[in-house]
Amino acid sequence: MSSMDSGKAAQLKLMIFDVDGILTDGSLHFGPEGEMMKTFNVLDGQGIKLLQQAGIATAIISARSSAIVARRAADLGIAHLRQGIHDKKSAFLELLAELNINADACGFIGDDVIDLPVLTRVGFAASVPNAHPEVRARVHYVTQAAGGRGAAREVCDFILKAQGKYEQALAPFLQ
Repeated sequence: MSSMDSGKAAQLKLMIFDVDGILTDGSLHFGPEGEMMKTFNVLDGQGIKLLQQAGIATAIISARSSAIVARRAADLGIAHLRQGIHDKKSAFLELLAELNINADACGFIGDDVIDLPVLTRVGFAASVPNAHPEVRARVHYVTQAAGGRGAAREVCDFILKAQGKYEQALAPFLQ
């Protein structure tokens, strides 16, 4: 963890997550009736909840639209869900206006070039090891864990530590 990246994460009031390749491993599973299935990681979910409990808002911006993602967002209490959005920059700018915060107070984790318009504007940009090389080259932090395998949790923990809130977040579980 470099101090520069930690400093950027220390300023966050909102963390935004991509879905495919970040909250999932990027695989798309289709059932016999054409229904899509996705697999989420419980560690990632708990990390998102810890961010929220620490006062950091959470959001999803995803190019795909899925009832499964809406269900997962609801389960995790993610109030700001933008799906079926191919112009992620516009969705991001609308979110900033809605929440009345500036881009420097936002973080985003994404993995493909469609995410670059947001990744290059936020105060803290993160990605995963198997992300597109152009994405990895332009972010502040690349996780050790893969997407759908704890990458989101790693970023959540990184943010909580950067803000000095990690021990407080764990305290209820250590009593």
